[in-house]
Amino acid sequence: MKIAVAKETREHETRVAATPETVKKFIKAGAEVVVQSGAGDSASIPDAQYEDAGATVAKTYAQALKGADVVLKVQRPTEAEVKSLAKGQKLFCIMSPYAEPAIMEALADKGVDAYAMEFMPRITRAQSMDVLSSQANLAGYKAVIEAANTYGKAMPQMMTAAGTVAPAKVFIMGVGVAGLQAIATARRLGAIVTATDVRPATEEQVASLGAKFIAVKNEEFEQAQTAGGYAKEMSDDYKKQQAELVAGHIAKQDIVVTTALIPGRKAPVLVTKEMVASMKPGSVIVDLAVEQGGNVEGAEYAKVVTTDNGVIIVGHANVPGRLAADASALFARNHFNFLSPFIGEGGALEIKDDDELVQGIRLTKDGEIVHPNFAKEAAE
Repeated sequence: MKIAVAKETREHETRVAATPETVKKFIKAGAEVVVQSGAGDSASIPDAQYEDAGATVAKTYAQALKGADVVLKVQRPTEAEVKSLAKGQKLFCIMSPYAEPAIMEALADKGVDAYAMEFMPRITRAQSMDVLSSQANLAGYKAVIEAANTYGKAMPQMMTAAGTVAPAKVFIMGVGVAGLQAIATARRLGAIVTATDVRPATEEQVASLGAKFIAVKNEEFEQAQTAGGYAKEMSDDYKKQQAELVAGHIAKQDIVVTTALIPGRKAPVLVTKEMVASMKPGSVIVDLAVEQGGNVEGAEYAKVVTTDNGVIIVGHANVPGRLAADASALFARNHFNFLSPFIGEGGALEIKDDDELVQGIRLTKDGEIVHPNFAKEAAE
């Protein structure tokens, strides 16, 4: 089996899909690895480190892909990159088919078997393969660090000879992987932390990290979680009640971090313009959902904006990529952890069609769109 590691070309993408660590593991398993020159530059991994690990470095994208059985990327290919992919190749990356279905369709037309790593089933067996969790963990940490850097005051309470510095009040909205890491990080920095989520199971998790849970607790709240652990879309009535509760709370906060996402849909608006207007000058909001439309009214993708009342809204693109080395290391391990059980004698890849993980992430096969979320749409 020949594995090609492509250099990312999409804007703001700094990560790479394989590291010298995982290259060594693939080679030990019997695979041949070719890395496109410069693929690891933005993650502080020069070509020489890949060569030392046993990989061959190809000058161009097309050369790296030539003859490859497997192509590893972080982000879905661009329209131009699809042209260099060949029939029968297996592509593993974050596909984002809801955002750009045309790329999925183009891959099917080319006969490329595309696998969306972000669709990895959330079961125990797949935890080490879950790119969403590994990257969200870093995003939650980095969001608080970015907020602390932007905020014009100290995070912890400080007792000084000149007087006391009050601790910052931090509010985390959405208590998934990113939210939990944000809570833990803000607590380590000495802030007073509160958090909210529509899933009742998160209340205990928030409390275990030393933060206070804020939510409207009614019958709908008690049933607001899918079997897969995701948040359900809430009713308009619940959203209204929750918004009223949050509006009163948010006006008192110094820092807000929003993390709420709904798979395949635009991110829900959690912080309205009126809520932003109620906050104090110098307050900071970090919107981790800005790439899917944003949780905050007024947030702008890949920009930091200051409102008329002096609130700073941070909408950085690709927050995990701001920790490129660590993000790449985790992403690369996710790839290896998924593929390694399917590597047989002599390094041959033997994907099992009946495996639930394969069925969960495979988008296209043999020229057809096969994922149940999209196959019906394609048939229509």
